Amino acid sequence: MKEQGVFFYICLFSFLLLSMTGLRGEGVVKGEEVVIEAGKKVSFDYALTVDGKVIDSSKDKGPLEYVHGEAKIIPGLARQLEGLRVGESKVVTVPAQEAYGQVNPQAFKEVAKTSLPKEAKLQVGMPLRVGTPDGKNFVVKIAEVKKDTVILDFNHPLAGKTLKFEVKIVSIQ
Repeated sequence: MKEQGVFFYICLFSFLLLSMTGLRGEGVVKGEEVVIEAGKKVSFDYALTVDGKVIDSSKDKGPLEYVHGEAKIIPGLARQLEGLRVGESKVVTVPAQEAYGQVNPQAFKEVAKTSLPKEAKLQVGMPLRVGTPDGKNFVVKIAEVKKDTVILDFNHPLAGKTLKFEVKIVSIQ
């Protein structure tokens, strides 16, 4: 009888503990852990390195959050995060074709200098903000400066680049 009383209190304590922490057994099955898979809300810290230089990080912004499988992050990164668990770290190398694609030669356009701001000192590599007829703005890069024209590069700034991410999974829901 005494053992049944102890068992009852252990069960009651376990129930109360789970209730207070909000854990109801979701994703917690003996022998299983929650892993990154389609439909899971994932939060992770990262540092992005391109050509040996860190160009972005969650250090000052906080973890990046996304829902896995909804195409909100580049495909190569999403594919390599699949199956990871909370607390795991991984270095992920994403080739250009699984990130922002290769440089597209069709994305270079020659425009007259007169269509650009007169005060701009046009230099190769200089970014320019351009607007579309529907009111959207984006940044292009000057690829070449000629006598009367400028060749603008409309490719994504990371097109043709291999991306290296150092990630640590913060949460999975």
